[in-house]
Amino acid sequence: MMRRLLGALAIITTLLLSGCGNDYGVDQYGQKVAAERLDKQWLVINYWAEWCGPCRTEIPELNALAEQLKDQSAGVFGVNFDNAQGEELKSASDKLGIKFTVLAQNPDGIFEIPRSEALPVTYIIDDKGKVREQLMGEQTAEGVLARLKALRG
Repeated sequence: MMRRLLGALAIITTLLLSGCGNDYGVDQYGQKVAAERLDKQWLVINYWAEWCGPCRTEIPELNALAEQLKDQSAGVFGVNFDNAQGEELKSASDKLGIKFTVLAQNPDGIFEIPRSEALPVTYIIDDKGKVREQLMGEQTAEGVLARLKALRG
């Protein structure tokens, strides 16, 4: 009996540890953001705020980019500059029409993203988690896609 219990515990521990990647917290809907969605992927991380006019203008472009990157080991993620959480984050995301995942937890510590005082700002992070480019100001899907292709080589 004890041997079976220890065996089961060993299996459970292995399963739990194998799922350990970075903790990306939850998205704008309170859903857990799985590590596989960001780890070993190219990332386009956009910082936005509800009060930022150019942020509002570029959201449709980022939505289009997210759609184009769906099957390419790359993804678009947003981060609210004002650190809105819970219902406030969901409401702000909905108002701006954001269709891509917004991270409730700022990943700046995980990826060593430098703090920017200007918005909007978009970072391209490679599949090893290194910031490769900082794009200041309003972006287009075409422009970010071109930078991503150039960096991916």
